Amino acid sequence: MEIPKTLAIIAGNGVYPLAMARAARAAGVNRIVAAAFQNETDPALAPLVEETEWMRVGQLGKMLGFLKKAGATHAVMSGQIHPRNLFDLRPDIKALMVLARLKRRNAESIFGAIADEMAAIQVHLLPATIYMEEHLAPSGLIAGPKLKAREEDDLRYGFHIAKASSQLDIGQTVVVKNGTVLAVEAFEGTNSAIKRGGELGRKDAIMVKVSKPNQDFRFDVPVIGPLTLEAAREARLRAIGVEAGKTLLLEREKLCALANEWKISIFGCEAQDESSTGKAS
Repeated sequence: MEIPKTLAIIAGNGVYPLAMARAARAAGVNRIVAAAFQNETDPALAPLVEETEWMRVGQLGKMLGFLKKAGATHAVMSGQIHPRNLFDLRPDIKALMVLARLKRRNAESIFGAIADEMAAIQVHLLPATIYMEEHLAPSGLIAGPKLKAREEDDLRYGFHIAKASSQLDIGQTVVVKNGTVLAVEAFEGTNSAIKRGGELGRKDAIMVKVSKPNQDFRFDVPVIGPLTLEAAREARLRAIGVEAGKTLLLEREKLCALANEWKISIFGCEAQDESSTGKAS
C-alpha cells in the first residue's frame, strides 16, 4: 500500500507499539504520532515518534481531536488495554454517544464504532499486522524441543477447543493436558489463564492461542512474546501452540532463545494441516 504521510499508533501496553513504530519507520513512514494511554502505554514509545498525546482510556473525543490536529491519514491499533482499566473506564461525551448507539457492547462492536468515527475525520484504520508481516508465526516447530506424539495430540485438541471458545467470544487461549481442558481464557487475560492451567496441570501442560473466526485484524491480533514465555515457564508448561500466519511473535529472537534455553516448544498450527511437526524455516 501507499506509505501514509502521517501514521498514528493507538498504543496500548507492552512492547507491541514500540515494535510497530520501528517496523513502520523501516517501511518508509516518515512521520509517526502516538495516542498514548495513562497507566498503559510504555513511555519508551515517545522517542520513537514525532508527537505523543497522553489521555485516559475512554477519552474518545480527545483521541479523535488529536488525530485530526496531528494530520494523521492512517492509524493502527497496537497493544492491549488491561482489563482492570476497562472497569475504571470514564468515557467522555463522545464515547458515551458512541456507546449509546450500540445494541451489543463487545470488542468488535465498540472498536468497529470507533473505526467509523475515525473514518468520519478521514483517518483510515489499518490492520494491526501492517508492517509486521515478518513477525507472524510460521507453521511447524518454531523453537524448543521436538514434540512427542502425546503432546502433538494435545496441541491439535487445544487448537480445536480454542477455536470453538473464540467463536463464542469467550477467549482465545486454552491450556490442556492429556486430552483434558484445564483452563479457558476469559476476561482475566492470557497470562492469568496460563497460571490457572499450570496450577491444575502441575507440569507439562500445553497452551494454545488462536484467532477468532472472521477476526477483524484492525482491532486485535493474537500476540505472544517473552512475557508470555515467562508465564509459561512459571506455570511449568511444556509447549505453546499458536495459529500460524495469524499470531505475532514479538521480540522473536529473544523469544526463541529463551524457548530453547527453557525447553518450551513453540509451534505454529494450521487449521487445515494438523500433521506438520517439522522445524519451521
